[in-house]
Amino acid sequence: MVKAVLTAPEPDTVVQPIYQYSDEQKAHIKALREYADTLLLDTSDPYHKWELRWLNKPDTMPRYMRAAKWKLPDAKRRIEGTIKWRRDFQPELIKPDDVKIEAETGKILLNGFDKDGRPIIYMRPGRENTETSPRQLRHLVWWLERAKDFMPPGQETLVILVDYKSTTLRTNPSISVASKVLTILQQHYVETLGRAIITNLPMLLNFFYKGISPFLDPVTRDKMRFNPDLLDLIPKSQLDSDFGGDFDFEFDHETYWKQIVDFCGIAEDGTRLEGYFDGPKNIHAQLPLQQSDADTELGTASPTSTSSTITSVASASEAEALSSAKVTPAAPGLVEAS
Repeated sequence: MVKAVLTAPEPDTVVQPIYQYSDEQKAHIKALREYADTLLLDTSDPYHKWELRWLNKPDTMPRYMRAAKWKLPDAKRRIEGTIKWRRDFQPELIKPDDVKIEAETGKILLNGFDKDGRPIIYMRPGRENTETSPRQLRHLVWWLERAKDFMPPGQETLVILVDYKSTTLRTNPSISVASKVLTILQQHYVETLGRAIITNLPMLLNFFYKGISPFLDPVTRDKMRFNPDLLDLIPKSQLDSDFGGDFDFEFDHETYWKQIVDFCGIAEDGTRLEGYFDGPKNIHAQLPLQQSDADTELGTASPTSTSSTITSVASASEAEALSSAKVTPAAPGLVEAS
């Protein structure tokens, strides 16, 4: 068994989907950014740089335009709502120690990537170890932010795999909590869910999905798969052995937590260590994102070639021992944004 976390996709992974935008869509993206800039906090506000950091990410504007089906007024409404939510929640500044207790049993784990280069978040409700509280939501958001850190250039989405093995009515989240989770995911992490995989769902909990069904938007519902063949979606070497993969991961809370915090460069106060403001060094230094001048100006992600390092490390200090591999964004399967 291994305790090292997988922090990069398989060699020669084709990152997809990759979006191409028409001139009209690029104009909408630019207009949305201009509007978002009018909402920015004053530079004297301590959160200003974090707000600007989020707006500057190459996927932010395109995701909100796609979520709004390219209707600019709706995209403006959506991004304004998220800006307000982020000011209140400050998701990128959650202190590790504030949510560490929630991670003690491994009920949420970030480990490995699917065949399209999406980071995988495993959720095991049967390992619930705390009572319902706002901290549980902050813990979930912490992992959404870490999954964003793990994404290779060009990848904008993640996989959530929910395993109901050993889940009981007591440990399963309430419909109220689930609806809050869905609100955050669907409204403030728009176009971020690539796949939602549900496994080992007992008949007893079928009512739970009926209960949350009204809170699922059609896009999210279309991304849900119940008991699929996971090896069709995830490389065997990246899939946890609990689900038929070859990755025999041994969860040790302290070791695992340290790896995640070190790799992402999270400081004790929730800020970033020097050199990590724009993300983990291993990903962003070794996976250069190549863009045309026009794409850079508009903030869209159109990578043409990348290289990466497959990373399985116990701490950031072991990075020099990594072997090199290649991750290539999809070329023949480009997705035209619609």
